[in-house]
Amino acid sequence: MTTPTPAELEILQVLWQCGEAKVQTVNDKLSELKPVGYTTTLKTMQIMEQKGLLGRRKDGKSHIYFPLSAQTETQSSLLDKLLHSAFSGSKSQLVMQLLGNKKTSKKELDEIKAFLDKMGK
Repeated sequence: MTTPTPAELEILQVLWQCGEAKVQTVNDKLSELKPVGYTTTLKTMQIMEQKGLLGRRKDGKSHIYFPLSAQTETQSSLLDKLLHSAFSGSKSQLVMQLLGNKKTSKKELDEIKAFLDKMGK
């Protein structure tokens, strides 16, 4: 699986939410967060299609793009690469680093505890 760049991940996030979309829709969503030009979004999405991250189908004079992998599949692949490259495969080091460096809400901690309890059963 090709590893998406940060800009490609932003586009994938939009498409995972929408399912599929035209470039203009993706660009509009991205522009809500930061300024981004239409041609930049278009070129990035064309490169993503060449890399096998996106598929597209014709819709009149334009194209509709869609992700070729599920969000969970991409997240899992990225996390595995991070786990092995930065933490020597240690899941506990990754989790402790993650939870130790940022403020974690009580709700998130409760969700994590419930998940760990479920895994322990």
